[in-house]
Amino acid sequence: MEVSPVSLALEKLNIPHRVFRHETPVDSFKKAASDRGQRPSQIVRTILFRIRENDFALVLVAGAGQISWKILRKILGKSRITMATEEEVLAITGYRPGTVGPFGLAKPVRVIVEAGLLKEEEVSIGSGMRDTAVIVRSADLMKGLGNAEVVELFE
Repeated sequence: MEVSPVSLALEKLNIPHRVFRHETPVDSFKKAASDRGQRPSQIVRTILFRIRENDFALVLVAGAGQISWKILRKILGKSRITMATEEEVLAITGYRPGTVGPFGLAKPVRVIVEAGLLKEEEVSIGSGMRDTAVIVRSADLMKGLGNAEVVELFE
């Protein structure tokens, strides 16, 4: 069975985690949480934003809440930002949209973590593979991320 690239990166960092493989394709946020025996607030979305040409930020947010673009623009110091295209996501992270995790990235990128994520003891992150997640304690996630910025992104 193929090992997920995010799991490999976590192993190199000595970060304890476990891999969860869905038995059927994941077609919704709710299904992902249900299959994993988690609440939606434990499912981490990893979203790549383009700040300007060749400058990106990876934002981790738990749950289905909507990021405040106003707050994110202020944090990034830009009046205009966009979500990265599928091609940019693949080029910067090395992963296809829907599979992105914050470890084992193709290129170094600024990482921002929404503070609400830290309210959960355990979270699921993208594994770099379809229908597969990596489950990790939020404290270990932050340890692995090192210099990630923790900010409030919800109004």
